[in-house]
Amino acid sequence: MLSMTRKPAIGSRAEPITDAVAGQPPADTSLGKHVRAFDTSAQGSETARGRSRRMARRTRLHGYALVAVALFAFVIALVASNTAHVKVSWLFGSSHVSLVWLVLAAAILGWLLGLVTNAALHRRTRAPRAAPGPRT
Repeated sequence: MLSMTRKPAIGSRAEPITDAVAGQPPADTSLGKHVRAFDTSAQGSETARGRSRRMARRTRLHGYALVAVALFAFVIALVASNTAHVKVSWLFGSSHVSLVWLVLAAAILGWLLGLVTNAALHRRTRAPRAAPGPRT
């Protein structure tokens, strides 16, 4: 069955073109039946390996979500338990700051330095790029 839609002329509607192939009767052109038939065949063709990969990915995503929730709870507990003010001595002078802000600032600074270090090491240890060929 060959089915396509003509491009409409300006101001007209699209008309479906349906030609019978090998004497077959015209098929139902409703989109719903086509989509359901496509979904059924796609679900039935999944291999055991493909299903295993999909389930492993789903398990990893659930694990990441669980770790994110645990980390968020840890940060909330950290904030609640470290509300005291502490004296921070700098090279020239000192200041008083809440301990929770000090800990969070140190954590964020450490995370950013880790990202920068990782990017620098990745850049220095990557495989050499191939020389570009002559342009024509």
